[in-house]
Amino acid sequence: MIAILQEYWRNYLFTDGYRFTGLAITMWLLVVSIGLGFCLSIPLAVARVSKKKWLSRLVWLYTYIFRGTPLYVQLLLCYTGLYSLEIIRNNELTNAFFRDGMHCTLLAFTLNTCAYTTEIFAGAIRATPYGEIEAARAYGMSSFTLYRRVILPSALRRALPYYSNEVILMLHATTVAFTATVPDILKIARDVNSATYQSFNAFGIAALLYLCISFALVWLFRRAERRWLAYLRPQGK
Repeated sequence: MIAILQEYWRNYLFTDGYRFTGLAITMWLLVVSIGLGFCLSIPLAVARVSKKKWLSRLVWLYTYIFRGTPLYVQLLLCYTGLYSLEIIRNNELTNAFFRDGMHCTLLAFTLNTCAYTTEIFAGAIRATPYGEIEAARAYGMSSFTLYRRVILPSALRRALPYYSNEVILMLHATTVAFTATVPDILKIARDVNSATYQSFNAFGIAALLYLCISFALVWLFRRAERRWLAYLRPQGK
């Protein structure tokens, strides 16, 4: 294992010449997909709990499709399925976008995590104590101000433990990126295994890297929970 690290550590961790790979690509996939999914999920979660049935059902259909199908299949549809359509290939913009494996991977990951995050946040919004809403309305807040100042801050804090699980699962899901020839940690491990035939060492290093990232993410979320959910902890007398 040490010999493999000495020879291939650049590939696993950061760069291969002038090309980012390994750990850098995995973190890029995670951060971008989680960031975009988070931003998109907030308005979708509000729409999901809307009293307008057509709007709520439309968001439900989206989350149902992406939560009900494997991420691997979604990636294959984005990477090879859509590009097989003539309308995609004939358009200059969509042709350039779907021809790039990284673009397709980020699209599939973002849509997938957004669907799960939308349902997490929607559940947290529904669990908002009615007393908080009544108090805000008594102050004369509009619906927009009510969501901005009361409902969303409260819901996002309560959803933090559940959202941390989604981020960890998304990290594990990045392992399917090799399907689109994206050189993430697992893709590098597969290449090292093909070159050395030392499967245990090649994939063992990959497992350790994923374990370290997971540990760092758990630590960060625990600190965030201690800060933003401190008011929920039992107070000593």
